Amino acid sequence: MMKMPVGLFLLLALSNVVFLLGKEDDWECNNKPTLHSRPHSVSIAEFGAIGDGKTLNTLAFQNAIFYLKSFADKGGAQLYVPAGKWLTGSFNLTSHLTLFLEKDAVILGSPDPAHWEVASPLPSYGRGIDLPGPRHRSLISGYMLNDVIITGHNGTVDGQGLTWWDKYNSHSLDYSRPHLVEFIFCNYTAISNITFLNAPAYNIHPVYCSYVLVLNVSVFAPPDSPYTLGVVPDSSDGVCIEDSRIVVGHDAISVKSGWDEYGIAYGRPSSNIHIRSVSLKSFSGASLAFGSEMSGGISDVRAEQLHISDSYSGIGFRTAKGRGGYIKNIIADDAEMENVYIAIDATGQSESHPDDKYDKDALPFLNGITFQNVVGTNISIAGSFSGIQESPFTSVCLLNVSLSIPSSSSAYWVCSNVSGLSQSVVPEPCPDLEGITTSNSSSGSCFPLLYSNGRSWTL
Repeated sequence: MMKMPVGLFLLLALSNVVFLLGKEDDWECNNKPTLHSRPHSVSIAEFGAIGDGKTLNTLAFQNAIFYLKSFADKGGAQLYVPAGKWLTGSFNLTSHLTLFLEKDAVILGSPDPAHWEVASPLPSYGRGIDLPGPRHRSLISGYMLNDVIITGHNGTVDGQGLTWWDKYNSHSLDYSRPHLVEFIFCNYTAISNITFLNAPAYNIHPVYCSYVLVLNVSVFAPPDSPYTLGVVPDSSDGVCIEDSRIVVGHDAISVKSGWDEYGIAYGRPSSNIHIRSVSLKSFSGASLAFGSEMSGGISDVRAEQLHISDSYSGIGFRTAKGRGGYIKNIIADDAEMENVYIAIDATGQSESHPDDKYDKDALPFLNGITFQNVVGTNISIAGSFSGIQESPFTSVCLLNVSLSIPSSSSAYWVCSNVSGLSQSVVPEPCPDLEGITTSNSSSGSCFPLLYSNGRSWTL
């Protein structure tokens, strides 16, 4: 086979990288594993693919990946996608594989829904995101895989989502919309140096995964694209999202963990997530969102070096009665916001449910949320905290937060069923978030003790 430029992969078997958690500087993004080149490489063109933007190449991708399975015990292999427009329906990856997109290479999702396979709903959701029942499989999928990389010289994956958005808006979908990339039950996956355009729904969706790296990606969807999301860690742990730009119709980064009774029964949380040095825009949702599907629990998340602009909500938390679960031990540090309607938003009234079988007495709780070193200009509402009467939001802390609000604004802060602390906050927060005094200045109240068990992870 002809040799092509070689991509990158996680060399698991030979790696001696050790994750030692228990210190503030031991977050996932500070412990990215070493990347090595694959020893084998083939081009998609060698399997009959034609990059004219018109020829359907689904079978070529499927055949190429089937062939590359034979290299799994030989150091893995790379599937090289050269410059061109490579139209395809949905296809599945395999373990120990790098999918490498050259500069000016574009993988185009077919506009025909018949070219996107149909799959069962995720067990922690019990249905599709748009409709009850099955859902269309993602354009690029991985199921129960190890050591998979999608990378390149800033090649592009374009979902051509207009067909799906029109169907969603006209209520004519047959099944729930697909995503661009979805990893399910996978370990040691990485996506880097790729541009994602026009996803039908989500762009990158790791669900039930461990050790996920999303590095230096660009994600774009139009402002009016309905409920398009950027990166969605879902019931996953050990996640790093870094050095990326995300501009989408709804949530730019959204941490989730299952929906109502299905998420409670499945019981897999999202945890140990590090988000760093990202530029985010969300036209109708939150640039950084938690929930509203969070029934399996969300904990131990650090987001830092955030640039948020031109968004409805800067950082948002959503839950409701019937969700169960928890959102706890979250730190948002070093965030710059501009042209944002609500800088910080937390609500317990996000009343979407998969069906009428959820337990109305399953109360979620939100505890230990810290915002520090946050600066905002042209902010309409500084913060809105609307907790649940039976389960108020607690230990919400604001430290060194300065938000520029137009003088015409009628309400800087809106608070109910919430308690916490604040220090050096402008404009002055609501009484529910009282100032720090000598008697309540314990750092434990405002800084969650993340990764305090001192465990170690070995690749």
